[in-house]
Amino acid sequence: RGWIVLLLLAKLVNISTTQSSSSLTWLSYLRNRAYSHGYGRSHSQASLTAEDDSSQLECPLECDCPSMYRYAMYCNNRNLQHVPFVPSRIKYVYLQNNQITGITNGVFDNAPNLSWIGLHSNKLSSDKISDKVFAKLPNLVRLFLHNNNLNRFPKGLPPSLRVLHLNHNNISVVPADSFHGMSNLMALHLQMNPIEDLGNALDGLPSLTVLDLRGNRLRKIPERLPLKLSQLYLEYNHISSVPAGFLNDRPELRFVRLSHNQLTNGGIPANVFNVSTLVELDLSFNKLERIPTISTSLENLYLQANKIKEFSLSSFCRAVDRNNYSNLRVLRLDANKISPQDIPSEAVLCLRLATNIDV
Repeated sequence: RGWIVLLLLAKLVNISTTQSSSSLTWLSYLRNRAYSHGYGRSHSQASLTAEDDSSQLECPLECDCPSMYRYAMYCNNRNLQHVPFVPSRIKYVYLQNNQITGITNGVFDNAPNLSWIGLHSNKLSSDKISDKVFAKLPNLVRLFLHNNNLNRFPKGLPPSLRVLHLNHNNISVVPADSFHGMSNLMALHLQMNPIEDLGNALDGLPSLTVLDLRGNRLRKIPERLPLKLSQLYLEYNHISSVPAGFLNDRPELRFVRLSHNQLTNGGIPANVFNVSTLVELDLSFNKLERIPTISTSLENLYLQANKIKEFSLSSFCRAVDRNNYSNLRVLRLDANKISPQDIPSEAVLCLRLATNIDV
């Protein structure tokens, strides 16, 4: 019986020690937090001004508001299930990688100067986001809502937005009025959604330069693309043809990526890619049997993993001499039905600037 009593006493001591250690850890956290706010320090020890003290006290306990970044609030990776109170001075709020499922109306109204909101990698549902939650943020420039469970395009987005991330959601339809008044939007990321058709949704985006639609279910290139578009990403869709003249109508378009689609030569009009403004063209992983005609201004052409059977030098140079040559730097033709022996000797003149040719 004596040794049983000793074991019980030892167990009680261990439990008491564990609880004491846990309590000490908690008290230590609170003490450090209070110290950073200015509690428990003499006047000579305090390094924060009264304004800094007030700013620190405003910060919600579940977040961090470093004094060195007085306009930022870090609430990411905290297992949060709701959006905490946002102090009025905050311009940048980081809420990514949490368990947030919804955003109630007015949650950001106290911070009208917000310009950056990171809500990506949460569990946001369209049914739990108020239509006006972002409407009262006249200075919002960047909004990150990717990697969530959204199945509808959010409403009430402010016209101040310049960058919008909605990729990796379940959005299948983008209503025609989704971007009404958003004349400042420059980059739109909608990749990895089940979108089949954008219709006229992209109307009214005069400043858009980057459009990412990779990994959707598009069967055609969206019509009426913004005139200032510079980068267009359409990889991993079901596109089988290219509209005639769609590059001629967009003089700012420099980069076009159409890899991993269903393109055939029959779906590519003659000279559709023979546009001097184009810098990079990616047509890899399609069903092409011939090299399409390109402009001599093009610098990067990706045609790997097609069914190309011949090397047609006329696709790159209309005339082959010392005064006429292509600006092509990179040409990929690997994983096709041609070999290095199929390249004519005149290619040395036509492709004299090339630094990388893969066959």
